[in-house]
Amino acid sequence: MFTSKIADFVSNTPASTIPEAAIVAAGHGIIDTLGCALAGSLEPVSKFAAAFIREQGARGSVGIWGGDFSSSPADAAFVNAISSHALDFDDSHPSARGHASASLVATVIAAGEATHATGRDVLAAYAIGIEVAGKLGRAYGFGLLGGGWHPTAGVGVLASTVAAARLAGHDAEILTRALGIAGSEISGLVRNFGTMTKPYHTGHCARMGITSSWLAGAGMTSDTSILDGDGGVMHAYQANGEDTNSLGDQLGQGDWEIVSPGNFVKNWPCCYSNHRSIGAMYALIEEHDFSIDEIKKVTVSFLPGGDIALVSRSPKTGLEGKFSIEYVIAAMLLRDPLTLTTFTDPMVMRPEAQALIPKVERIIIPAEGKFSGMVGYNIVEVTTTRGTFTRRQDITPGSPKDWPIGNDGRATKFIDCARLVLGNDGAQSALACANSLDGLADITELSKTCVPISGHLRGNQK
Repeated sequence: MFTSKIADFVSNTPASTIPEAAIVAAGHGIIDTLGCALAGSLEPVSKFAAAFIREQGARGSVGIWGGDFSSSPADAAFVNAISSHALDFDDSHPSARGHASASLVATVIAAGEATHATGRDVLAAYAIGIEVAGKLGRAYGFGLLGGGWHPTAGVGVLASTVAAARLAGHDAEILTRALGIAGSEISGLVRNFGTMTKPYHTGHCARMGITSSWLAGAGMTSDTSILDGDGGVMHAYQANGEDTNSLGDQLGQGDWEIVSPGNFVKNWPCCYSNHRSIGAMYALIEEHDFSIDEIKKVTVSFLPGGDIALVSRSPKTGLEGKFSIEYVIAAMLLRDPLTLTTFTDPMVMRPEAQALIPKVERIIIPAEGKFSGMVGYNIVEVTTTRGTFTRRQDITPGSPKDWPIGNDGRATKFIDCARLVLGNDGAQSALACANSLDGLADITELSKTCVPISGHLRGNQK
């Protein structure tokens, strides 16, 4: 039974037996997600979430990253997870079929603060959460995305639950009940991509992960085999997925999911379904140095399913632009470096960008199976007044194996994001603490570094 195998694995795996490579990769994942969250805390959706929690009479000692108040573990995880995904700059995982870290990192740090867990305990819970997320994503197959559901949410609420339960010290019996509760919280629609509701999905996952764990620990009942059989989660959502019994047996065996395929780290703050095409387009621009006046047409070819997440063909806002290959290509032709500034309303509505967007079209390549922004390939073809130039891109930017960001790139990305809230000195302090996470006696020390110092103005880059 998939449910019981997950519960046994989560509750009975000693931290000392987790491969060191998985712990190191977990540290990298926390750094990337935390940096994205600090920058994301400045976004309207994050401010709405924080204001809502404050209005409810926020009570508790768990920190709101980039904020000036604390709250309960579930509410803090809610806000921090939304911030983590607000910019769509956070990593993705091919097996999990989405952004597993956005909800998991917020969950393990909030749950860790509640129990004063060590940094090692938090790293272990996160690595275990990614291991479960990867197996869940492989079990779902194309069922979530094919049915219009957001895979990040369908995987995230269950993965966040087991991570929270791990840090709470729950046994396998309680864990099965926690999963049963969380199984009724699977939601999140692709129709909301390009709006503030997309990052809300990750906040829901983190909050419900901690809530499900707490309720199960208090004795709340649920179906204890929620992933199995008629009427269960996989029966409701699975399509072309792998055998769950086999996946359950693979938990913690061989390379862990956080190591292979590992988290794919974004170089550009937009939907991952854009990134292979971005890689191809950069190569073409470097080789042929296109001018705007000579562009007749740009064709981007996707394998089946590869552009489902790119819901905006004629974007008018920064959020819509993140989910539009049409805008991304237009911005690149304008020699935009694809930074956070690129995906703002004024930049998307630039007349020169709007004029180029209609020149970009999509084609679906006939092929068996379903693909994604991290699996498959893309072809970009640029037709100009001096000829047509084509590039096929098989390697996904940010792949730990084929196109890694590296330690220097990881540090630069973190500082660039975190300094928007913490200033340069604060960002450096937070990064130093995050890099020392494995030896941290209490995870609250990390959260303390994520609060702006007195007198520092949020958004000041000094």
